[in-house]
Amino acid sequence: RIHGELLKLGFEVAQSSVAKYMVKRRGPPSQGWRIFLRNHAPDIAAMDLFVVPTIGFDLLYAFVIVRLDRRDLVWINVTANPTAEWVARQITEAFPWDEAPHYLIRDRDRIYGSLV
Repeated sequence: RIHGELLKLGFEVAQSSVAKYMVKRRGPPSQGWRIFLRNHAPDIAAMDLFVVPTIGFDLLYAFVIVRLDRRDLVWINVTANPTAEWVARQITEAFPWDEAPHYLIRDRDRIYGSLV
């Protein structure tokens, strides 16, 4: 492919010269993102914290945890004042000791703090 592009640009280079300077792949190619998700979906959960405005113009914070393999809703809770300690407690209550996921996906929200 690179050889053909060089020919289009007017550079006459042998295919063997291009192959000589190409980076050689070491080992088999790594798995793609889709294959990784398919292989590890039972071990992945995702969590999010979002704002829910009330009819009285107050703000509540909803916390949701979802398992990715079957898109099961694992945990949901609401609070008016989320803290990092509260979020950490929600995570520990959501998963029994033998059912905790290996990977927990979250965004970079500051509410999680260093505890999570």
